[in-house]
Amino acid sequence: MTDTTTTRDAQGRFEKKQPAGDAANKPNLGLLAGAATAGAALGLLAMIGRKAAVQAPSVLAGDWVQALAAEHKAVLKLFDAIEATETRNTTKRSILLAQLKHALAKHDVEEGNVIYPALRDAGRVEEADQLTKEHGYVKQHLYALENMPKDSPEFLARVRKFRADIEEHMTEEETSLFPALRAQLSEERNKQLAAAMNKEGFKVA
Repeated sequence: MTDTTTTRDAQGRFEKKQPAGDAANKPNLGLLAGAATAGAALGLLAMIGRKAAVQAPSVLAGDWVQALAAEHKAVLKLFDAIEATETRNTTKRSILLAQLKHALAKHDVEEGNVIYPALRDAGRVEEADQLTKEHGYVKQHLYALENMPKDSPEFLARVRKFRADIEEHMTEEETSLFPALRAQLSEERNKQLAAAMNKEGFKVA
């Protein structure tokens, strides 16, 4: 039971005073709120730092064609890692597949929201539509692999079919369509595409 002291105020009324220890034992809501705000700010900074690290290789490439080619190479390295797994490596396959899905999703946003519209604006509508269609098949491959047992004998066969399809898509972009579009556009417009592409990529990095 907490002790209190009773005194008279200036008007002669009785009032109770809590001991100083009670105030000390009450939580300081201001400090708690400040700590929560600081924690949220640190979390936000960590997230921004992670996104910046993911998008950094594309930003540093400068040229948007080179940046997308670098992303293609990173995707192929993930395919290498998946193909190097064995049937028993189910957890590793799941992790690598998740990384592949994220890398391709970011790439899809960059190309689908920036580069393919630029292709259409430049009069290359048929090519842009074909590339968009091929991105749909990429999603189909990912869906099949996600829903397949990771120790299935068919898993690596599907991965290799997926890789063959996507390498054909990448080669067409890198050696033909993208360099032709870059040559068709002004230097300023190419810089705008690079900036817009990196902005879209950062959102989902």
